[in-house]
Amino acid sequence: MDTQTLDALCVDTLRFLSIDAVQHADSGHPGLPLGAAPMAYALWSRFLRHNPANPAWFDRDRFVLSAGHGSMLLYSLLHLTGYDLPLDEIKRFRQWGSLTPGHPERGLTPGVETTTGPLGQGFANGVGMAIAQANLAARYNRPGYDIVGHYTYGIVSDGDLMEGVASEAASLAGHLQLGKLVYLYDDNQVTLSAGTCIAFTEDRAQRFKAYGWHTQCIEDGNDLAAIGQALAHARAETQRPSLILVRTHLGYGSPSKQDTYKAHGSPLGAEEVRLTKQNLGWPAEPAFHIPAAAHTRFHRARAEGSQQEAEWNTLFASYAQAFPMLAEELRQAMQGELPDGWDRDIPVFPADAKGIATRLASGRVMNAIAPHLPALLGGSADLDPSTFTALSELGDFAAPGADAHDRQGSNGGGWSPAGRNLHFGVREHAMGAILNGLAAHGGIIPFGATFLIFSDYMRPPIRLAALMRLHVILVFTHDSLALGEDGSTHQPVEQLAGLRSVPGLRVMRPADANETAQAWRLALETKDQPTALVLTRQDVPTFDRTRFATADGLRRGGYVLADAPDGKPALILIATGSEVALAMAAREQLLARRVAVRVVSLPCWSLFDAQEQAYRDAVLPPSVGARLAIEAGVAQGWHRYVGDRGGVLGMDGYGASAPAGVLLHEYGFTVDNVCARALALLG
Repeated sequence: MDTQTLDALCVDTLRFLSIDAVQHADSGHPGLPLGAAPMAYALWSRFLRHNPANPAWFDRDRFVLSAGHGSMLLYSLLHLTGYDLPLDEIKRFRQWGSLTPGHPERGLTPGVETTTGPLGQGFANGVGMAIAQANLAARYNRPGYDIVGHYTYGIVSDGDLMEGVASEAASLAGHLQLGKLVYLYDDNQVTLSAGTCIAFTEDRAQRFKAYGWHTQCIEDGNDLAAIGQALAHARAETQRPSLILVRTHLGYGSPSKQDTYKAHGSPLGAEEVRLTKQNLGWPAEPAFHIPAAAHTRFHRARAEGSQQEAEWNTLFASYAQAFPMLAEELRQAMQGELPDGWDRDIPVFPADAKGIATRLASGRVMNAIAPHLPALLGGSADLDPSTFTALSELGDFAAPGADAHDRQGSNGGGWSPAGRNLHFGVREHAMGAILNGLAAHGGIIPFGATFLIFSDYMRPPIRLAALMRLHVILVFTHDSLALGEDGSTHQPVEQLAGLRSVPGLRVMRPADANETAQAWRLALETKDQPTALVLTRQDVPTFDRTRFATADGLRRGGYVLADAPDGKPALILIATGSEVALAMAAREQLLARRVAVRVVSLPCWSLFDAQEQAYRDAVLPPSVGARLAIEAGVAQGWHRYVGDRGGVLGMDGYGASAPAGVLLHEYGFTVDNVCARALALLG
């Protein structure tokens, strides 16, 4: 069989394995696999470096199917190239307990790099992967040792390019000149409900050129030679990311549904599947047919991938001999290990009635850790001076050869791809998705920072980080009414409740500087879920830990910070963050009135809820019904801790513009009001 015929056979194998699975499930998206199979085949058969026998090989090329609704195309590729995804799993597409869910899920299906489906997220994830590759290459590669040399590829759709997160990420990728980022754009001009002409008519090639991308246009999505040539040109372009616009036909080959939205999100139907097979010269039966010649061609990926990985292993062994310290540092990063002594310089903050803002304490902790933890990398959405997340003298990530003259905002250490400070610009949504890509790539522990109110812009990637169990650290500052004069638009009220509602997201709101240090320890030690650190703008007291409980109580989510004199409270004040200081001040007044009061710091609900019942009962005895929770946010969720006889001092509306002290007084966050509310609970 000649090469052209074999290639056509392989493309149709991809098409119909996918279509049969969708039809068998009576659910799914047939249009993309039919139209995009040629570009996927060209990439996977000629360019993608990967090892199906070891999906975790570090220097593999990354592939992102941003148009995750076309998941069956990816599953077909994975099965045919020899990943541990048996044909039985293809036949169980979208069924309970299968490895082939409706949209690709990282950690479930071997070879899936990132969870996609919400459009635009995968696009931005890929930008994060490309940043990770560029940064690690700049820091660890040496002449003759291209240890980190892989590419990031993806297939993106019309829907992806419409989403704002993709625009944010594309703009940043072009600015950073991510030359090893290559996307194939499935330009089929049809969405789920209509043709793109009703809402999406700009010149996409010109738009991406304006972003600083290298663009190419292919008029025939079935032209394998043209697609291959375009991919080769994209790989040769080292100064710009690449977008290859491939004109395809949604539902290609379907006699009555090609180029219509009817081919997008619903099975073709048994008769239309039969007619499509007939139209493209494919046997109607059996379903899930894989010709022997196609199977052999696809399966070459296992031998080729194993050889590529073996060659890389040999190179890395030689690299380790030449640069043993660098090799060990990179090995630890690749394995997600924390190096010995990473936490040796974390400060212990002395007791201080005035104290410091937890955002400032966080910055000091980060800068104590960063020199000993090379994997730590991140930045903020244009808010470094306010979030205090800059890593001092560790460089600013920039395109190779970037002119540093007249650049404001440097954190010291020079501008280069080796820099560990990322400047996301005012792009919170892209920042969140890029962080996910950095974490999914591996070798990086990413952090991203903004004000708590702007976490709303990041909800989709936060949810996906939790779904993927990624090691991502989110730093949210300016966490309450005490933001002051900026007013209600910037004062978070419902955000804490919203973040706590995300399954798998650990939300920690530390009460003082030493709880903040413990929160950072725990965030870095916890590798299997994202963490949100919620921090104050204003100064808060640093508690005297010789008088009160140690801050490592944070590691259990909640603890008794200060107890009643005899250890038998009649009243419990529960608080988080800056309101813990308010509870402690109220405690002094209540003690003076001979009220047996306990103060509980509850910085992390999910951690506390995970403790054994005996511990939770020791902190919050069931026999003590007089409980007052204090938090400058909505009361939602607090009743699980205060019970039917307790109360919540929180917010039932939005804030206002005024000095912080005025606002706290007007909204009742005062010692006098806390005492009054508490005493009322005692009857």
